[in-house]
Amino acid sequence: MTVSELEGPAGAGRPDTAPESPEAGSGTPTARRAVVSGALGSALEWFDFSVYGALSATVFPQLFFPDLAPGTALLASFATFGVGLVARPLGGLVFGLLGDRLGRRNVLMFTLLLMGAASVLIGLLPTYGTVGIVAPVALVTLRFLQGFALGGEHTGSQLMVMEHSASRRRGLAGALMSVGSPISQVLATLTLTGLAAWLTEDQFTGWGWRIPFLMSVALIAIGYYIRHRVEETPAFLASEGKSEQPARGLLRQHRKTVMLLVLAWAAPGALYYITVTFAISYLTGQLGFDKSSTFGLMVVANSISIGASLLGGWSSDRIGRKRVLFTGLAVLLAFLVPFFLILDTGNWWLAALTITGALCGVQFMTGCQGAFYAEALPTPVRYTGSALGLTGGNMLFAAPAPLLATWLMQISDNGTLLITVYGLLTILISAVAIRLLPDRTGRRLDA
Repeated sequence: MTVSELEGPAGAGRPDTAPESPEAGSGTPTARRAVVSGALGSALEWFDFSVYGALSATVFPQLFFPDLAPGTALLASFATFGVGLVARPLGGLVFGLLGDRLGRRNVLMFTLLLMGAASVLIGLLPTYGTVGIVAPVALVTLRFLQGFALGGEHTGSQLMVMEHSASRRRGLAGALMSVGSPISQVLATLTLTGLAAWLTEDQFTGWGWRIPFLMSVALIAIGYYIRHRVEETPAFLASEGKSEQPARGLLRQHRKTVMLLVLAWAAPGALYYITVTFAISYLTGQLGFDKSSTFGLMVVANSISIGASLLGGWSSDRIGRKRVLFTGLAVLLAFLVPFFLILDTGNWWLAALTITGALCGVQFMTGCQGAFYAEALPTPVRYTGSALGLTGGNMLFAAPAPLLATWLMQISDNGTLLITVYGLLTILISAVAIRLLPDRTGRRLDA
């Protein structure tokens, strides 16, 4: 599957599908640059988020919360991780409103710079041992700014790709961009694995953890150069001036749709961070896995899940978005029920299998998420509504997931059972919300 496959006739043979506008999905260099710039933006955001998630489960508790008991320090560290996700709806609202009024491209230039700058500053941040309470306060502030920028960046880059792509290849286009997440997970985990293997424990804790954040400088420069050459989307240009108050139109006419989009992302949002961020803490803290083997396990899981994301986007163009989403939920259900029972065996290969399976379920859904959310709303409110739907789901379900899982482990001897029940609840919530949303696979986006 290549970017050239994004070309092709639009919307043939599907109900609720109208012919695409002449400009959209033409396979022009601009359309290809939109995919590349979206992938790079996604790579930057998920690289930093992946690194932060892994470090919040391992070294951040002792670097920024050394005066707290180990369990409490881990809770505090996961809380800083959640701040980034909590900030995303605010960023989605602010940048969504700006993107619906000023254009997708202009907003994305700013969010890329803000997100990258916050990540680099985290890499330069002094620890508690150097500046005291200022260190965790600064960490929370920078994490908030990172999440604030991500709230506009992720949805905006999705829409740049969606609104430049042919309707019959829109799911594949979104999947090509979404693989920035698992690819970045692999790169981030390989980076941390290499650092953990090559450096001593004191070196890694002292300065090695900073290297991945400082690497963001290169991604910022490349992403800015490519994004600067991408033109505004045909869909936005066609709708420009039709809605002077996108927020009012969104609340008045599309409130139910946005609420359902929030709930639809309950399971993939929560279970992604339980199977990635919390699982690292569980494997290293509860089961005695060393950091190197745990990070290596995550490399295997995320590498395989890249194919699941591409398959999800490609399949959604052929069988519809909702069928792909329900299939992903079924996969999550199959791996969630025995998840901790398998991890508790202490077998590396079995742990790799179950984490890989769960991640494949999430990434299969992620492959068509961009297209599903874009097609749910009209152009004048698409940026704001899609951003609120995705970031709202992440705030309510993803942000508290590692923190909630850690807390449940501390208050109950049956903590893993309670975490499993919570995961089952999110699957039920997502299933009901997706069932109530319409499937508009292939609908035109210039209206």
